[in-house]
Amino acid sequence: MTQLSTFLKLTPVYRDYVWGGEKLRPGHYPTAEAWVVWENDIIESGSLAGETLGDVSMQFGEALLGSKAMSRTGMRFPLLIKILDCAQWLSLQVHPNDEQAIELEGAGQFGKTEAWHILESNPDAKLIAGIKPNTSPEALANSIRNGSIVDHVQYADIKQGDTILMPAGTLHALGPGLLVYEVQQTSDWTYRVFDWGRIASNKRPLHIEKSIHVTRADFTAPITRMPDAGDGTRHTLAQCDYFTLEMLSAEANVIALDTQKESFHAVTVIKGKALLKTANDQIELDKFQTAVVPAQVGVYEFCPLGDCRALKASV
Repeated sequence: MTQLSTFLKLTPVYRDYVWGGEKLRPGHYPTAEAWVVWENDIIESGSLAGETLGDVSMQFGEALLGSKAMSRTGMRFPLLIKILDCAQWLSLQVHPNDEQAIELEGAGQFGKTEAWHILESNPDAKLIAGIKPNTSPEALANSIRNGSIVDHVQYADIKQGDTILMPAGTLHALGPGLLVYEVQQTSDWTYRVFDWGRIASNKRPLHIEKSIHVTRADFTAPITRMPDAGDGTRHTLAQCDYFTLEMLSAEANVIALDTQKESFHAVTVIKGKALLKTANDQIELDKFQTAVVPAQVGVYEFCPLGDCRALKASV
């Protein structure tokens, strides 16, 4: 196996969609998304500085990705992680599963199951997750076609620290006043169902028939409340066939972690600062900075620099 034992700190790529705010890049409005772990993100430190995460994935394979990821997506980096600043409603949308992505978009495509962790929220923040009970597939399809779909969706109140696992096929939308961490499969296939009166365009088309094809009337997404986090603790927030999302919470105590060479770890600090350390390497992460820990690293430490929290994604 090719050797890869260094932490990979990433430079995010930003997306300026109409619903964004200015929390991610103050003074640059609207900034909707920071793609903090993406195959086209640039590595900003160490011997691999200047290369993309995808290039390194192809170069090092299992040493970066781990045996579990290699068995699912081959040499392709398997996750896409974003931070979203929702100043307005996002479009009401749905994502295909793996089989539907191949059927609708072609060979080699992946579906999009995702999870959200709420970083910040206004007191009255809401989101949409699923369809009201007892809505038939026929009524769902008709409402998507005639634009009355918002009469059939389920709204939910949301607050900081909540986590929502959103399986492919679940109709959903994030509302204004939310800052959200989102982990998803390495896919960005999004079918817009309804866009809150915004005029459809080449950049923001609606995907009516594809949406009808993939939306499940019986799918909802329950909300998981954040457990009490003590110093030096880790909690699983979401888990599915495609990823596991954990919260690392520390103030003085170091958290020992181990990739077990099965999967990389993607660590994003969401509060304070932290060091990632091995016997031969260390890297400091500020708030909203991210590093990928190659699977080959094995044992490493998460060392808080004061009161700190981070999200760790793996496959």
